[in-house]
Amino acid sequence: MAFDVQKIRNDFPILQRKVNGYPLVYLDNAATSQKPQVVIDCIVDYYSNYNANIHRGVHTLSQEATDAYEMARKKIQTHFNIAHLHEVIFTSGTTHGINLVANGFSTLLNKGDEIIVSALEHHSNIVPWQMLCERSGAILKVIPINEEGVLILSAYEELLSEKTKLVFVNHISNALGTINPIKKIIEKAHAIGAAVLIDGAQSCSHIKPDLIDLDVDFYVTSAHKMCGPTGVGILYGKEDWLRKMPPYQGGGEMIKEVTFEKTTYADLPHKFEAGTPNICGGIAFGAAIDYLNSIGFNAIAAHEKMLLDYATKELLAIEGLKIYGTGSEKTSVISFNIDGIHPYDIGTIIDKLGIAVRTGHHCAQPIMDYFNIPGTVRASFSFYNTIEEVDSLVQGVIKAKLMLT
Repeated sequence: MAFDVQKIRNDFPILQRKVNGYPLVYLDNAATSQKPQVVIDCIVDYYSNYNANIHRGVHTLSQEATDAYEMARKKIQTHFNIAHLHEVIFTSGTTHGINLVANGFSTLLNKGDEIIVSALEHHSNIVPWQMLCERSGAILKVIPINEEGVLILSAYEELLSEKTKLVFVNHISNALGTINPIKKIIEKAHAIGAAVLIDGAQSCSHIKPDLIDLDVDFYVTSAHKMCGPTGVGILYGKEDWLRKMPPYQGGGEMIKEVTFEKTTYADLPHKFEAGTPNICGGIAFGAAIDYLNSIGFNAIAAHEKMLLDYATKELLAIEGLKIYGTGSEKTSVISFNIDGIHPYDIGTIIDKLGIAVRTGHHCAQPIMDYFNIPGTVRASFSFYNTIEEVDSLVQGVIKAKLMLT
């Protein structure tokens, strides 16, 4: 089927609304994506027809909810090409997954061990490892970037040693759109015996990662950037690692047997799924994955690259505008500034024209410090955006520049 962006846009109710009297131009997809009607309907259907707690109920509603929730887990396993169903852990999102792994490794690291992160990371893939180092006495090292916003792999190779136990890198930079060479990073870490966690929060709406092919130890992502609901995500972990790690939280569901003398834990995946989960969110995550696959990730990638190339060309024609993140491998994110103008001011003015972008440091303050800037204007495109919306962005930025200079 041909890619029909107008037909796709009709699947998203929010794209029909106006903001400040103008048609909404939603270009904040790196923060969260919009939701198609099929996902909204899935949420309404759950709460209208079979809302119940799962796994332990013998009544019909509980069994129906359990079946739908576990079917979503199976869809996730298939989508990401995960070897075993029990290696799919439902979480509240990417941050939860990272913290779960960081907590688990606090019992597996020794003083003087080294862990490596990249200079492109979101705060959620920096702070938990700093906290881990404080608890364990491990040492945090950082892969530097160059002026293009690309990791310096030769520096990464020099950081690796027999002391390296863990490597943490995002698949795609949320602030710059840089696509990192994660397969190469994983291979080099494994060569010296280190485990690798990949933060896939920004990648999974653009790329369909094959986790068996990547041979990654841990991979985390969130549903809300994949046209799914907020408050749910997944941690993939290789079975061997998940069995070594202690539970992150204690409570119902994650136990096998409890006495006041001793508690034994449930098997995977329930060992890491304490308490009542976001049942509806998990089911709707499965619906979102079905929807994205019905469009096709090759078609999504081609459309988004067209938008990225066109927007880059048109924005660079504006005098004084600089784009940050200019590597050859990047996704549909453009972070930019205009000489002498604060990014917040640009974002505020174009919002009056119905254009939604993100301004600030994007929870990636070390990147902004590297470029010696307070933040950027970030326009992030999805498969439901259009050339006409890019034109609206460009004209809005030109208008803001005229007003602010």
